[in-house]
Amino acid sequence: QVHLVESGGGSVHPGGSLNLSCGVDGYIVGWNAMGWYRQVPGIGQQRELVALIPGGAAPQYADSVKGRFTVSRGNVPNTVNLQMSGLQSEDTAVYYCWMKIRRTEGDPDGRGYWGQGTQVTVSS
Repeated sequence: QVHLVESGGGSVHPGGSLNLSCGVDGYIVGWNAMGWYRQVPGIGQQRELVALIPGGAAPQYADSVKGRFTVSRGNVPNTVNLQMSGLQSEDTAVYYCWMKIRRTEGDPDGRGYWGQGTQVTVSS
């Protein structure tokens, strides 16, 4: 079994900063992409992409977070971080780590895995 384990999150005032981290629990061969999505709880709300690192390519960001958020690979293998600064009330959401993971050498495409989600609340 493979699980993604998130840490970080919490509550801050507008303009504050928070860091999220996500790692893999379990054996994997590698990953094809990793990043973060967020979802505002409510009927019909979909998870929106926040930031993504495609394997071998430059990070991608939602327009709403460009210049404020930074996604990066962690120093520990198979981890991904999200540094968030200049947080605004509109950033309040549950943040989910996502990775497209290869569990065996015979699975070059991999499959997507989600973290458990961590709450980020921005309020005055």
